[in-house]
Amino acid sequence: MRDDPHPRHNGGSGDQEAEDTVSDAGFEPGRIRLARELNGWSQTELARRVDLSAAAVSQFEIGVTRPSAESLRDVAGALHMPESFFSLPLVETHEGFFRSLRRSSVTDRRRARALAQLAHDLADLDTASVLPAVTVPEQARLALDATTEEIEAEALRVREAWGLPAGPVHDVVGVMESHGIVVIRLPLDSADVDAFSLPFADRPVVVLGSDKADRARSRFDAAHELAHLVLHGEQVWGLPEVEKQAHAFAAAFLMPRDDISGELPSRADWPVLFALKQRWQVSIAALLMRARTLGRMSETSYLTAMKMVSARGWRRSEPVPLGPPEEPRLLSALVEGREHELAEAFPIETIQALVGATAGVTHG
Repeated sequence: MRDDPHPRHNGGSGDQEAEDTVSDAGFEPGRIRLARELNGWSQTELARRVDLSAAAVSQFEIGVTRPSAESLRDVAGALHMPESFFSLPLVETHEGFFRSLRRSSVTDRRRARALAQLAHDLADLDTASVLPAVTVPEQARLALDATTEEIEAEALRVREAWGLPAGPVHDVVGVMESHGIVVIRLPLDSADVDAFSLPFADRPVVVLGSDKADRARSRFDAAHELAHLVLHGEQVWGLPEVEKQAHAFAAAFLMPRDDISGELPSRADWPVLFALKQRWQVSIAALLMRARTLGRMSETSYLTAMKMVSARGWRRSEPVPLGPPEEPRLLSALVEGREHELAEAFPIETIQALVGATAGVTHG
């Protein structure tokens, strides 16, 4: 009989039975943590709901002990997950490329990350090869002090690798999906969690904010997250330099130097900028920044233009709306017709949240 350094409490199913009698089915420890974070619960909260100690839950999550069949049923029921969910293989990556670390709570970020993980896991069940193969260009491994010219070159490298023609990218989300990247819109109530990505080696995932009805901003967000996948991958994250590089890459990817430089004005010529916004499907603010970066607009002219943008309230809502954001379609194609099969491992509500109404998912 082993010594147990963790205290136990009395009542309910009891921790002894939970830890000593393992379930017959396979068990992936990280999936309890994943489901818990999807619900926004701490280990203590889950323990309270299933009448176990927080120490027992912790041991389950790190794989020190395995839950009994009865405890696994209790945990699955409390977390609203099918029991089979906890036996699925789990591919891990780092915490993700989040930009709004100061504004977003840890709970919101973890729930968002859990949803992205589940999007990856749904894609991992693509036994019929519905999804395109992942053809993301090899990671560049730029230094943190990489020059603007180096980042511009990387954006051009990706465009060339993907066979994109000169000029505007017609559908950024569609292009990313056609190369195997899973893209979803963030089904969260928190506006503080911005677009982010998880660089899974087998199937990267990009999450875009569902609260943004701005097509231009959403396209820029998508290109920004693409930058993380091709520049940073699983090697480096969470640094200001990384975000600056991704921003510069996005501008160069959407507005290549040789294609747009001759079109940009040297001052705040609003009719010209409005026309360019429609043609390139980017914001006026992005066009002004690009004009400054490429030397088409002086620092003084740029600052004057941005002051006018602020004075007219265009930082909140720009003129010349471009229509609704680009919509992901990859997961919807995977799920269509397989709703009940997938519901054996994932809650139907979660599938609905990930793919949206277009997937035709219904309760049943």
